[in-house]
Amino acid sequence: MNFKTLSLGLAVAAVATVSVAKPVEYKIDPTHTATVFTWNHFGFSTPSANFSDIQGTINVDTAKPTASSVNVTIPLASLNTNVKALDEHLKTADFFDAEKYPNITFKSTKVQALNNNKYKITGDLTVKNVTKPVVLDATLNKKAVHPMTKAETVGFNATTSFNRSAFGVGGYVPNVGDKITVNITTEASVPTAEKK
Repeated sequence: MNFKTLSLGLAVAAVATVSVAKPVEYKIDPTHTATVFTWNHFGFSTPSANFSDIQGTINVDTAKPTASSVNVTIPLASLNTNVKALDEHLKTADFFDAEKYPNITFKSTKVQALNNNKYKITGDLTVKNVTKPVVLDATLNKKAVHPMTKAETVGFNATTSFNRSAFGVGGYVPNVGDKITVNITTEASVPTAEKK
């Protein structure tokens, strides 16, 4: 076998290896993940609240970004407005009805890769058993080995907006704004036991 034949064989093998590479599943780190949402309050202010203890996975396919996916569960028990009475009111049937519908979920249906580590992630958002499509404008902040955990890690920021009344959470509209703006930041890592 001459040098050219060997080089060609190695190149073909390399391409074949890339083509069969599988997506990598990253588990969301709830301690470094936050979902902050804001709304208009009678035109006077723009309050905010956040969810924590967010669970889920981000599957990243670097060879074929459109095959990537996101699956997230947000427990309403983690809702925090920094006003305890408001937290409790938002969990009632006037708004989220958290006792009957304890979780909000998001499952992606389409991932579109743009320039400069930007992505459009379309998915199904489910609140109070009502499912509607929303689009996240996401940015990949970093993909590397985490210096503290030594685990393969990705970090994203994302934003979206929608009308809360579409999900049956329309209390006090229009005096309290219908439009909700959401800002998300997350870190997700490959579990150490699963690293090769």
